[in-house]
Amino acid sequence: MPLVTFIIPVRHQDNARDWSKLKANLSQTVASIANQTNGDWRGIIVANEGADLPDLPEKFSAVRVTFPPNDMHELGKGSKEDFLDAFRADKGRRVLSGMLAAADSRFFMIVDDDDFVSSRIVQHASENQNANGWTIDHGYIWDDGGNFLLGHDDFSHLCGTSLIIRADLYELPQRFEDASLDWIKSMLGSHVRIADILAQRGAPLDKLPFRGAVYRVAHGGSHSRAPSLMRQYFLNRGMLLKPRRLLRNFRKLRVLGQGYRREFFGGARSNPA
Repeated sequence: MPLVTFIIPVRHQDNARDWSKLKANLSQTVASIANQTNGDWRGIIVANEGADLPDLPEKFSAVRVTFPPNDMHELGKGSKEDFLDAFRADKGRRVLSGMLAAADSRFFMIVDDDDFVSSRIVQHASENQNANGWTIDHGYIWDDGGNFLLGHDDFSHLCGTSLIIRADLYELPQRFEDASLDWIKSMLGSHVRIADILAQRGAPLDKLPFRGAVYRVAHGGSHSRAPSLMRQYFLNRGMLLKPRRLLRNFRKLRVLGQGYRREFFGGARSNPA
C-alpha cells in the first residue's frame, strides 16, 4: 500500500491548445514528483486513449479513459459558472478514475499537469500518518522559464495543487458508476470546496508547515490563463498605487537558485528554465 499517490488528471487532447507544450510541462511535473526524499509513493496520470504521453519514470503509470472532450473547456463559450461546472465535472471524473486504480493508498494528492511539488511531502506524510491531511496555504508562483519565485500565502485558494488528503475521507465508491455527478464535482473537481466539507464532517485538514508547491503561470497552454507574476503583482497601475503591498510582494521574491531547483524541480538536470 503506497503512502501517497499523486494523481495527475490530463485534459482530452482535443482540448489542448498545444499538446507538445502540455507534454513538455507534464514531463517536468513528473520529474518534480519523482524527486521525493521518501520513496513510499506512486504516481498516476489519467489521460484519454490515444493521448501521447511522455516517458514515465518508475512508480508512475497511466490510467486510460474514454471521456469525450469538454465542450466548455475555454472560458467565454458560456457563463463563468457553466464553464466552472463543466471543468469540475471533467476533472473530477478523471481524478476518480485515477483514485479507483489506487484505492489502497493512504493519502491522495491531486496535481495539475503543469505544477511542481516539494520533495518533502511524502516524508511529512510518513511522519504524520494519522493526520486527516493538509492544505498547502503557503506556496510559490513561478513564471514559466523565469528566474524568480514569488511566495503566496493564500495558495490553496489560488492553485489546484494544494491538497493532500487521507484517502478514506473521500469515501470513494466501489465502482465509478456509483458516484453521483454532484459528489464528483464537489469532492474531486474543485479544490476550493473539499476543505470546508471535511471540516463540517469533523475532519479538518491541517496546514502544511512549509511551502509545498509551485504554481506555474504565463505559459501558452495554461487553462487558467493566469498572467505573469510580474504583471499581476508588480508592473500594473493598481499595484503601483499601493506601495506598501508592492513592497510586501518584493519581500516575497526569491531567486530560483539550486536549493529551490532541487526541492521543486528535480534538481539541476531537470532545470525548467
